[in-house]
Amino acid sequence: MRKLVVVTLLFTISMAAVNYAAPKKPDNQSNVNSTKEVKMEKNPQYEITVSQSGNELGKIIIETFPAQAPKHSANFDSLVSIGFYDGTAFHRVIPGFMIQGGDPNTKNFPNDRDKWGMGDPSQTMVPAEFNKGLPNWTHKRGILSAARRGDNINSATSQFFIMHKDSPHLDGQYSIYGQVLEGMDVVDKIATTPRNNRDAPNETITMKIKRIDKENKKK
Repeated sequence: MRKLVVVTLLFTISMAAVNYAAPKKPDNQSNVNSTKEVKMEKNPQYEITVSQSGNELGKIIIETFPAQAPKHSANFDSLVSIGFYDGTAFHRVIPGFMIQGGDPNTKNFPNDRDKWGMGDPSQTMVPAEFNKGLPNWTHKRGILSAARRGDNINSATSQFFIMHKDSPHLDGQYSIYGQVLEGMDVVDKIATTPRNNRDAPNETITMKIKRIDKENKKK
């Protein structure tokens, strides 16, 4: 990760306050087998090192799509370059749907989980970029997409989500800008970790992200 009525139901925010989030998983959504991923050549690649309670869970390798989603890809790259994501947490995990992270509040207010997912209103918002019809432009397992604020499709900032299962009902509502190349087993670990009634992991799961394709070119 439609009729107007269905979209309205899907994108109801679970918290009373405005929250950056992917829509709720539909109750009747089945786990659909993902289609074969189409790898795009010469795209920026990043390594996400994931840890929980001081123990490394593993690494996720992703690529972004600057040709198809230049604004979202550039925003992500600029945030990685300044270490923005280092120490932030995956604050919303739903098995059979997606994992979400990248909120600065998870790092700035680590002990105040009520703020997690709310985002920082001072962050620059990125307008939607939709590219329907491309082979990898649907919310299938492993896709990287931008969370947004409420029902405003042009309000993405730093928060992102990775699809745990195919969720095509998100297509045309959330901006896809990358995909996982390696490490879906780590995504599985994150998605299935014990969580509370707000879908936050009971034990905080943090990340550290660095760009790796530039490092490889130097070698």
